[in-house]
Parts: sequence; structure tokens; C-alpha cells
Amino acid sequence: MFKINNQKTINQLEIKFFKKDLPVMCVGDNVKVGVKIVEGNKERVQFYEGTIIAIKNTSINQTINVRKILQGIGIERIFLVHSPKIDSIEILRSSQVARSKLYYLRNLKGKASRLKQSF
Repeated sequence: MFKINNQKTINQLEIKFFKKDLPVMCVGDNVKVGVKIVEGNKERVQFYEGTIIAIKNTSINQTINVRKILQGIGIERIFLVHSPKIDSIEILRSSQVARSKLYYLRNLKGKASRLKQSF
């Protein structure tokens, strides 16, 4: 009985921190993530644009792995979706994929790493 009440309180606390304005994201989407960065006493938003290669969890701990190619080198970054450091997430385009994790994109180069766009 103690565990049930404890889980209810945890769920009630988590509800306050959920972001309500998030788009429906799928693996294979090209997204533009706005990340808040603090430099000294100034705060600005820096955008990170890439392809979602994995989505993990569904609750307050939901994360997305975003991969982009910069000067021929693949860079991946993991974002905690409901974090206060994430300013915005914008879907630029969607792609048709038959996998839930696109880790195979790590081994592909150039045009081979393109995904078929869905409309």
C-alpha cells in the first residue's frame, strides 16, 4: 500500500514538469531543437538540427537521439525532451522508416544515408 501511494505522489509531481506544446515525434524525422545556453549572465537559444535515430522511454524521462553530419563527421546528441533547457522542438520533415532505431545510419556515408521522405 505504501508503494501505491508513493507512486501516485511521484506521478502528481511529474505532471507539473511535462511540456504540453511538443509535436508528435517519430524516428526518422528531421528536427530542429532549440537549446538554451547560458554564457555569463546572458541566455540565448542555440539550434541543433538533425535526424532522430532513437526515442527512449515515454514518461518524464523521454529522450531523443539526434544525429547530424558536420564537415563529414557524424555527431549525435541525446536530448531530454521535457528538460527546461529545451526551448523548442520543430519538425522540419518526416521520413518513412521500417525500424524503431536507426543506428545503421552510423555506418552509411553520403547519399546512402538519405531517408525516403513521407508526405
